[in-house]
Amino acid sequence: MSELDPAVAGRLKRGADGLFPAVAQERGTGQVLMLAWMDDEALHRTLTTRRGTYYSRSRGEHWVKGATSGHVQHVHEVRLDCDGDTVLLIVDQEGAACHTGDHTCFDADVLLAPEG
Repeated sequence: MSELDPAVAGRLKRGADGLFPAVAQERGTGQVLMLAWMDDEALHRTLTTRRGTYYSRSRGEHWVKGATSGHVQHVHEVRLDCDGDTVLLIVDQEGAACHTGDHTCFDADVLLAPEG
């Protein structure tokens, strides 16, 4: 297991399960692609490999986006929000970001459409 930089780890606010949310945003369009979960190890792997790496709550293990689907995320930037409780990944997404095959996880259900 690799270790996250202590200066970064000290700023993170984690849930009781040790996880924090990670939002992936497409670099070229600014479109929000997905929300996933990370722990310190997933963030460390993302920072060192520039591949979106997350923690699956249902499987209880780390996963690299695109490792089985080929829908890889190339990470250009990682930002920590002002409260230290969410990270933002600026990515180039190859293929679908959502496990349903949609480009984003926010394509299917529009609860409030734009006015006009």
